[in-house]
Amino acid sequence: MEPWRMTTTTLILLSFSCCLLASPNMEGYDEMGRLRELMKSQRSSSPLHHNLQTHPNSKKTYSPVYVRPQDGQMEADKIDELPGQPEGVSFDQYAGYVTVDPEAGRALFYYFVESPQDPSTKPLVLWLNGGPGCSSLGGGAMVELGPFGVNSDGRTLYANIYAWNNVANVIFLESPAGVGFSYSNTTSDYKLSGDKRTAEDSYTFLVNWLERFPQYKTREFYITGESYAGHYIPELASLILANNKNTNQTVINLKGVAMGNAYIDGNTNERATYDYYWTHALISDEAYKEIRLKCTFTSRNYTPGCVSALGAADAEVGDIDYYNIYAPLCHGPSMAAHSTKLEADPCAGMYTRSYLNLPEVQKALHANVTGLWYPWSLCSRFVGGGNWNDAPDTLLPTIKELVSSGISVWLYSGDQDSVVPVTSTRYSIDMLGLDIESSWRPWYTDSEVGGYVVGYKGLTFATVRGAGHMVPSDQPERSLTMISSFLEGKLPPTA
Repeated sequence: MEPWRMTTTTLILLSFSCCLLASPNMEGYDEMGRLRELMKSQRSSSPLHHNLQTHPNSKKTYSPVYVRPQDGQMEADKIDELPGQPEGVSFDQYAGYVTVDPEAGRALFYYFVESPQDPSTKPLVLWLNGGPGCSSLGGGAMVELGPFGVNSDGRTLYANIYAWNNVANVIFLESPAGVGFSYSNTTSDYKLSGDKRTAEDSYTFLVNWLERFPQYKTREFYITGESYAGHYIPELASLILANNKNTNQTVINLKGVAMGNAYIDGNTNERATYDYYWTHALISDEAYKEIRLKCTFTSRNYTPGCVSALGAADAEVGDIDYYNIYAPLCHGPSMAAHSTKLEADPCAGMYTRSYLNLPEVQKALHANVTGLWYPWSLCSRFVGGGNWNDAPDTLLPTIKELVSSGISVWLYSGDQDSVVPVTSTRYSIDMLGLDIESSWRPWYTDSEVGGYVVGYKGLTFATVRGAGHMVPSDQPERSLTMISSFLEGKLPPTA
């Protein structure tokens, strides 16, 4: 099939119009609507389960993953310069593909930025966005915690002074295949996407990536992410720990995981969302009482009366950004010539989509788009939604295993998100039954309360004040303080 070829102008106009239809916030960051779509679909369907509720390889014989020679690939992936990047960039950046299944032709795209200061001494961090089916390049790298953000012109970049590569070397992975620039030459692969394959492909990516960048093989490694990455992260971490026991395989030096506004338990999250609505004056007493009367939240097969009560409550909330209930909506591109990272721009996803569809940007990123007949998008047209085959209803058993393994486990929550609210995370932690080792207290950034933190035995829970679902975008300085503490193995600072 011939690729769909467009002029740059046509592509930019299309990408802006697509964003305007994407969500009530019109920012084009479709990870938002994708997760709510998944949650609502589960109200009337049976939950999907698989054996990743325990270590995925704990009950079967280990099978070595595909590893190919990577000689010369690191140099080939190095980015000379991103179009429109600001002056004075003092760190190396790389982008390219890692094949994870040569028979199917499945390859995952990554973007990697080293730290400007002493990268050889900094840890290695993997960032994963959720969806399922949404891009860590367009979301994490370009809107949230990467070194650059996209200006409102959709063509130039500005420096993010609170980027996480200030304290780590960061990989942004577009996973699974079919997300962003990642692809498969076997189109049926997209219909087979799910939690299990995502974890397996991500693990294969890491083993091969470490062959490509051998200087990082023994580096301390952390996995971070948000939203549906509350599935991706525990499952990948569990797989790493299980496979590390096989001495013939590359040992990944996993030290910890940090999950933001993480969707980890379906029943708890659903109940918590409507508790959050009511406690934040988004729904009426009558709607809340009807939910309490009709819904038990003990099974994912809800009664028609419960589904009706939930729908009526949703209608009362109205057109707001469910992922940051106090944030403005996007009504069109900003008129400002340049953005800043001091305040989140609700239209940032629009600018990002336009930028990543520029041919010169795709060339600089070494993105293979010759066989793609569709423009790059923040969330996949093929993966997620109806094309998602397996997902456990809860990840709490896996998280409990990670806690027992001795790695650092953090859950953090922006306190203005109603979709995966701080309430849900607190309910989930309560179900883990962990002892408190460090009592609840405020933590500080720049002489202000950045949030609150409590230390459990084997797990840390932190809130980020004034942030929604996308913590690094909504509160960049506070998120950097928090993640720095996580990487240093200590709680966020006191006053």
